[in-house]
Amino acid sequence: MRLKDKVAIITGAARGIGRATALLFASEGAKVALADIDIDGAKKVEEEIKASGGEALALYVDVRELGSAKEMAKSVVDTFGKIDILVNNAGIIRDKTLLKMEEEEFQQVIDVNLKGVFNCTKAVVPYMVERGCGVILNASSVVALYGNFGQTNYVASKSAVIGMTKVWARELGPKGIRVNAVAPGFIETDMTKNLPQEVKRAVIEKTPLRRMGTPEEVAKVYLFLASDDASFINGAVISVDGGLTV
Repeated sequence: MRLKDKVAIITGAARGIGRATALLFASEGAKVALADIDIDGAKKVEEEIKASGGEALALYVDVRELGSAKEMAKSVVDTFGKIDILVNNAGIIRDKTLLKMEEEEFQQVIDVNLKGVFNCTKAVVPYMVERGCGVILNASSVVALYGNFGQTNYVASKSAVIGMTKVWARELGPKGIRVNAVAPGFIETDMTKNLPQEVKRAVIEKTPLRRMGTPEEVAKVYLFLASDDASFINGAVISVDGGLTV
């Protein structure tokens, strides 16, 4: 078990990549805090993990609010005694072209995808610094590396996450904390299921592996980066995109 006795917080854990990561981490021995604004969905994942003999705690969190993130971190420490891993996975999309995008739609995505990563990391890091160890994993995206039509807000947020990851790797590395980012390509989740079929076909055609990825495939990369197998990886951005950016 690669995460035996580790404590992990996963935001956006109620579905998609977050859910898959939570289930995988639990199967590898981690005690998992399932943090989501959808508390009912998080509780369902908690039940799945407990039914399989794992330990989990569903927590409400609004990542847009630093106070909510701090309450989340405190609850995890009060319940499990420590925090070893933070996976900043929560994210939303509000896709429109620049000419049609409203300021509110831009700000909504920035608040969740970028400010949310800052808030959760800000809340968790003091506990990691106190113990002199920890792993922070941030969800970026393949579109942060090459842009994407109709996603000014999403691309801006995910590109900024890469920048923050590299800054934190420098700042927190000397304190024993590794910080890395994962950049998924087009993954079969609720976020992509409503894409028009012609868009899906175009993406698949551009992807050398000729398919979309699964949440479980991204979760396995998070598992590797969270484990001691990645003990000398810091400040990296790992693409999980089937070769789309090649």
